[in-house]
Amino acid sequence: MKDGLPPSIHILTPDPEYVNPADFSAVYVLSYMMAYFVVHEHHSRRLHYDFRLEMDGVLKSWAVPKGPSMCPKDKRLAIMVDDHPLDYGTFEGIIPEGRYGAGPVLIWDSGGYELTGGSLAEGRLELVLQGRKLKGGFVLTRLKGRGNQWLLIKRRDEHALSRYVVEPELTEERLRGLREVIPPCETE
Repeated sequence: MKDGLPPSIHILTPDPEYVNPADFSAVYVLSYMMAYFVVHEHHSRRLHYDFRLEMDGVLKSWAVPKGPSMCPKDKRLAIMVDDHPLDYGTFEGIIPEGRYGAGPVLIWDSGGYELTGGSLAEGRLELVLQGRKLKGGFVLTRLKGRGNQWLLIKRRDEHALSRYVVEPELTEERLRGLREVIPPCETE
């Protein structure tokens, strides 16, 4: 048992190489026999959110320009992008100028998830998320004839809200706590 926890409990902690350990808002994900998800707030050319699901040994990733929503009326465009290594799940830092995605990246939300239906091949994933912000049922569905374009939609459940505004977490104080670092997906 590590830290008094049974071996079936996995704790993902931010890698100190990428995250300022003094940053109280760094995410610690407790996952009990579950796959995990992470949402990165990414301030590159334009602010967007990267929704990532641990699947098949990688992080399947979608760029969500307006960010995820807890309101079922909001159908958020989600552009499927290249897979990322699992190490990217705890990445926070400033991607240097001249590199793809240059700018600050921080964890906006994370937690465990359960795949309750569908598959990538079918173009539909039914999920139950257990994050700090994102909770309950969600659907990711591929738009017909649009290749990498999907919609991320909150299901109507006890966690759904009638209105939801995505609040960025990057403050001047958080920005000062981030350091310039090459992300794990570019170091291999």
